[in-house]
Amino acid sequence: MREAFLLGLGSILAAGLARQQFFALALTLACGVFACSAPDASAAGTGAQQIATRPADPAAQTAANKRAVKLVTDETGRRMAVPLNVRRVVSLAPNLTETIYALGLDSKLAGDTTYCDIPPAAKDKPHVGSTQDPSLEAIVALHPDLVLATTSINRAQTADALLKIGVPVYTSDPHTIAGMLSATATMADLLGASEPGAKLVAELQTRLDTLHAALQDRPMAHVLFVVWEDPLISIGQNTFIADALRWAGAESIIMATQNWPQVSMEEVVRLQPEYIVLTADHLAAETHAHVHNLRDRPAWSDLRAVKDGHVVMASDEFTRPSPGLVDAIESLAHELHPGAFAPKAENSKMKMENGACFYAATAAAGSGRGCGTCAR
Repeated sequence: MREAFLLGLGSILAAGLARQQFFALALTLACGVFACSAPDASAAGTGAQQIATRPADPAAQTAANKRAVKLVTDETGRRMAVPLNVRRVVSLAPNLTETIYALGLDSKLAGDTTYCDIPPAAKDKPHVGSTQDPSLEAIVALHPDLVLATTSINRAQTADALLKIGVPVYTSDPHTIAGMLSATATMADLLGASEPGAKLVAELQTRLDTLHAALQDRPMAHVLFVVWEDPLISIGQNTFIADALRWAGAESIIMATQNWPQVSMEEVVRLQPEYIVLTADHLAAETHAHVHNLRDRPAWSDLRAVKDGHVVMASDEFTRPSPGLVDAIESLAHELHPGAFAPKAENSKMKMENGACFYAATAAAGSGRGCGTCAR
């Protein structure tokens, strides 16, 4: 009943919107004709300037954009007509909003959700509600040429309802970092910014390749990635988070095909991860407090990672398939593999010390004495 009501209301809004667009377009054309037929040339120029600087009517823009479209198929298989000139876009997910800003296209962002908070300027945009249950009325009222959604957080019913009332919705479905980069390039192309999109993707890929080169000879760190603590929820092998961990030189101890599996503490204790990775908006100082908190909790205190203080607070960006995820991957890689990023001079010193230790140990082997260089 509720969906039927929303769809019915959407149809009424669409019909009303079409009438508003017709009258707005007719008024704009009438103003143009009046300006061109003005007897005085200077007066005509002034009139045209006034019309040009007047804020454009979103309804008229939407009507004009519908004249030139291209057919596209989104990452869920939905086919739709998208205007060639997208001027107004509504984002239904924080990662999509962040990507729009990363592309420098925030002037086209007509609205987003209440959870869109990166960058802070996104909070000032008109909101259409939550990611799971946005208001169709609020979306239509913003006259978008295109709505952006993602399978990682939005419901399929939202896209279906908007498409039925003539609002194009492009839904992305990233499961890997490569998928995130591809979705970023596609979004840039849809919004008329192919070159900036290609440049951004190339820069992100270069940083990932550099990271891979630094970590390729190092063993993977075995981690428990905690999505939620109570009940304990981790990640499956086919999520973009699992792929992000691999780029950071780590792999999840949880082998599951389910995206967000619930895990028992008994299983975690049996697997004994090397690191616990948490995501929360904490300061570095609060990380130590959280470690002590885990040490005081049953079962968690049985983990060697907790006893050794191997609890890492990853950036919240780690849960968003957006350009900021590359920052989070780099940061986690430095936490898990600090030796891979030591300055060259320090690496050389370590090699010399290790060499001295080897020769000293070899010389002392026959005498029964230990190595005086490293106390082994």
